[in-house]
Amino acid sequence: MDAVAALNEIAFWLERGRAATFKVQAFRKAAAAISALPPEEVAARAGNGRLKSMKGIGDRTYQVIRQAVEGQVPEYLADLREKGAAPLASGGAELRGMLRGDLHSHSEWSDGGSPIELMVAAAGVLGREYLALTDHSPNLTIANGLSAERLLRQLDVVEAINAGPVPGDGGQPGRPVRLLAGIEVDILESGELDQDPELLDRLDIVVASVHSKLRADSRTMTRRMLGGIQDPHTNVLGHCTGRLVEGQRGTRPPSDFDAEAVFAACAEHNVAVEINSRPERQDPPDPLIQLALDAGCLFSIDSDAHAPGQLDFLQYGAERAEKNGVPADRIITTWPVERLLEWAAPQ
Repeated sequence: MDAVAALNEIAFWLERGRAATFKVQAFRKAAAAISALPPEEVAARAGNGRLKSMKGIGDRTYQVIRQAVEGQVPEYLADLREKGAAPLASGGAELRGMLRGDLHSHSEWSDGGSPIELMVAAAGVLGREYLALTDHSPNLTIANGLSAERLLRQLDVVEAINAGPVPGDGGQPGRPVRLLAGIEVDILESGELDQDPELLDRLDIVVASVHSKLRADSRTMTRRMLGGIQDPHTNVLGHCTGRLVEGQRGTRPPSDFDAEAVFAACAEHNVAVEINSRPERQDPPDPLIQLALDAGCLFSIDSDAHAPGQLDFLQYGAERAEKNGVPADRIITTWPVERLLEWAAPQ
């Protein structure tokens, strides 16, 4: 099999299984190191051992490349495929099968770890019909948020990807994926959105989230969130409590806000409440999902993926939505892309 595809597929399975970043990057870097070489050159260097001296190639990645160019499925990849055959979540299978897209993902343009093309390719392998690229906005400097100029350049990249051939990943068949132009925009302390309104007009999807001063008092946080929800550009309220329940960053309690007022505003202003599928977030908590249901809200099950393999985290969100009795037709990521874009267009 193709050695670059084998390395990238290994990285995919490791990302999906929440392996350590350094382990994943070893395979992504090795794939990048040999991607510029003709396949026959890769095979020749693998055969005579010169590949070992290339920057970015270690013992394990060399073994994978050598087995791939010899016509084998590398042993390490075969083992990961076998382990990955089991679903990530024990529940939510019926709803998972109804999901068509994902409205929250990040690339190397902000704090993601992979090129946009790899994210799109992985979405295709997973059977997605559409994927929104929602890199961060300028205020989140720690995440390399996009200035207006960089966002404009990214829009050109999105257009080119949609006009180009279907990307492949991991040697597996994919499907055409519509890449939606989007952003995860900060809701500033003033309640304003952190990007030029004229640029937001050009986007397909706007996810609005709070990322700073999460321990503000309830009145302050509620006022801030309502400002973001009432902005006509906002389509999805991202990870509304900001909580962390596990993971390398430790835990963080949910923000304090008037959930009934916030969800009533979401229902009034046609803003979907995100069910964030990241295992460390599980946001909103179950009681708030029930409040949002009672308020008449729509929902968006999103991966918040920062790497290709994390796109499969939608399984966790589907499990939680099904557990809480969220009807499929109130989940906008089950909708066909035409219906979704008509709904998301500024009124």
